[in-house]
Amino acid sequence: MAKNIKTIQSLERAYNILKCFEKKEELGVTEISNIVGLHKSTTYNLISTLEHLDLLEKTKEDSKYKLGMELFRLGTMVNSNLRSVAIPYLEKLSELFSETVNLVARNGLKVIYLEKMDSTHSMRISTREGQQLPLHCTGVGKAIISTLGEEEINSITKNLQFSKFTQYTVASKEELIEQIDKARKRGYSEDIQELEPGLTCVAAPIRDHTGKSKFAISVSGPNTRMTKEVRRKIGITLVKYTEEISRKLGY
Repeated sequence: MAKNIKTIQSLERAYNILKCFEKKEELGVTEISNIVGLHKSTTYNLISTLEHLDLLEKTKEDSKYKLGMELFRLGTMVNSNLRSVAIPYLEKLSELFSETVNLVARNGLKVIYLEKMDSTHSMRISTREGQQLPLHCTGVGKAIISTLGEEEINSITKNLQFSKFTQYTVASKEELIEQIDKARKRGYSEDIQELEPGLTCVAAPIRDHTGKSKFAISVSGPNTRMTKEVRRKIGITLVKYTEEISRKLGY
């Protein structure tokens, strides 16, 4: 920060509150107050304003706070934004595999679909831009979780309901951890008929400078076309492309 510049204290304090979430996804008022060194009532007033502006969001599970989607919306408007870098790769994937390709972001215990390119086949996937689906039984969700630390994963699994959508849906923390371990070894994750019967998805995370991820790309198609060998080829390509995207974003 440059010297001899007059700053507005309340804005600096609000910025410092947002910075608190760099190392931990969810924080309570007392935790934030201790980190920024402000009185609890002052901290609460600032947090309430940030929440009103959708820059922070209160969790339903434990009344803690997390970064709001308005920050992501604003972030996508910078020159080197995620969409402009990722879309050419989505197009390449669509051309290579002729299946549905998605770009998603994590939103709490769910993923939100940001971009979708439909398959050229008559049988297509029913996802849509703006749709939200659970983390635990989507390939993109598991790809994102696989990049997180033990504390964050425990926080997620503690609040997950592990709702069953098909007979193949992940049903427990132990089963999810097993799939996450596989994803870490391969670099990509799979969802084989977990969300919808007959639907298979392969996904890889877009990592930031810490190695963690809030975004992922997937290729989805009918189980009949997404054979084991096809999934392997897609997975290898996804890992290559997501690593290139990360580098281009400066991660």
